[in-house]
Amino acid sequence: MRSPRLRPFLPWIISLAALIYVFGFATDWRALAAATRTADLPVFLAVTIVDKLIFFLAWGLLQAECMRRFAGPVRRREVIALRGGSELVRAANASLGDAAFLLGVSRLVPGRLATVVAAGTVPLLCHVLVLVGQASLALPFLDGGYAANRDVVIGVAAGWTVVVGAALMVRVGPRLGSVVGMRMAAWLERMDLRAFWPIVASFAGLGLVDITVQKWTTASFGLAIPWSALVARIPILYAVMTVPSLGNFGTRELAWAHFFGEFGDRDRLVAYAFATNASFLVMNVVIGVCFLPRALELVAEVRRAREAGAPVDGPLLVDRSDP
Repeated sequence: MRSPRLRPFLPWIISLAALIYVFGFATDWRALAAATRTADLPVFLAVTIVDKLIFFLAWGLLQAECMRRFAGPVRRREVIALRGGSELVRAANASLGDAAFLLGVSRLVPGRLATVVAAGTVPLLCHVLVLVGQASLALPFLDGGYAANRDVVIGVAAGWTVVVGAALMVRVGPRLGSVVGMRMAAWLERMDLRAFWPIVASFAGLGLVDITVQKWTTASFGLAIPWSALVARIPILYAVMTVPSLGNFGTRELAWAHFFGEFGDRDRLVAYAFATNASFLVMNVVIGVCFLPRALELVAEVRRAREAGAPVDGPLLVDRSDP
């Protein structure tokens, strides 16, 4: 029986084991360095930096829009500042970065953490729906058909199982007395579901940008990966990378080497994934350092105003479930 004390550390133990395996046993550092030297690094770095900035701003604006639509009034610049500050934590772990962001927003509205988390989950759910649809559309166009791409078939089936299961929980859960189902159904009843589609469409557009960026950056490392393979396998790769890790080091390299091994030399794939991780790490730190002072200042201003009994300049968030 697993010890409850060990459970919180289990993902980090797995991550550390992956790091030791990839960089201690499975990586030829001389081959990795050689693959990096022959890459077109100026193109790679330029596209990667622009990509990071685009996705940072896009996610910040979409999260702000979700807060405004599903939780209440909030200034976009406040959400982007908090998102920027959380990038410093995201440099270590994406899940911790998301938690820091939501905690920062919730500090502006004490007592409404559930509403903030619910509104902050909307972009993630829309993104998952787009990724599952993306892989599903690309699957018939893969070389070798379904038999040669069983990992994608399994990933697509698992994705739609999660989507359908969540929908059934909302529909059937309240009738079965499921607390989670009743809460989800009650929350969705207060939402105008038509408001979700612009968010889904935005993520579909971001998906096109993402695939184009991946095509350019992999080509800069001498990897000729077909468009259909990128469209179908990138969502599966992202699903694997949700495993908690230290800056995605280890998991990204393993995922790229496994899912795209038939399209290029393994050392080049590992070198590409390592360079991507290193670039994102630096960008996360730079963005975090730039925005962290403003994020902390924003939270401190609201706290001081509340302690002094002064009104905050405009309602930051309003729980629509309040009477």
